[in-house]
Amino acid sequence: MLKVLLFTLLLLIFICSGCSPVTVKYDYDHEYDFGKYKTYCWPSEDQIDKYNSFVKNSLVYKRVQTAVDMVLQGKGFSLVECSAADLCVVVHSGVKDRMQIYQNHGYYGWYRPWWGPYGGYTEVSYYEEGTLVIDLVDEKTKELTWRGTATGTVKDYKDSEDMQKDIDEVVGKILQHFPPGKNKSATD
Repeated sequence: MLKVLLFTLLLLIFICSGCSPVTVKYDYDHEYDFGKYKTYCWPSEDQIDKYNSFVKNSLVYKRVQTAVDMVLQGKGFSLVECSAADLCVVVHSGVKDRMQIYQNHGYYGWYRPWWGPYGGYTEVSYYEEGTLVIDLVDEKTKELTWRGTATGTVKDYKDSEDMQKDIDEVVGKILQHFPPGKNKSATD
């Protein structure tokens, strides 16, 4: 149980600091007219996938919701009940263990009896890479219309304010590209 709790905490606290690069990608259905969307909602608790890691840590889920609300409302969208919404916002997260290998081949110089490297070594480090996915689903057709993802190194936080700041930054980077056509920059 402790392992699951720790995994969930690390999973959800992946939002990266300024020194760690965050890779943002997005894709969308080119058939949809995103200009018609004005409202959004969040799925009810019983609609959230029970395997979604956010179910295990509702504090972080609420922080992500706050960040998404701030960005979408700043773009003119209104939060409403799902029965009246154009879009439903669904968020997912995940973590993978990664290994980084760094090889230092040493210095080149006079090495008896020939020129060549000496003093080389190999360093191996392990880290966790987290991904946050924001899906926007057409509430009437129940089809995915837009998806944004951010991937970066998991970070440990000393306080919730720093975590919220990083969550706000990453969610802002993801939703910078929504709705399509308003922002022409497709890369981060």
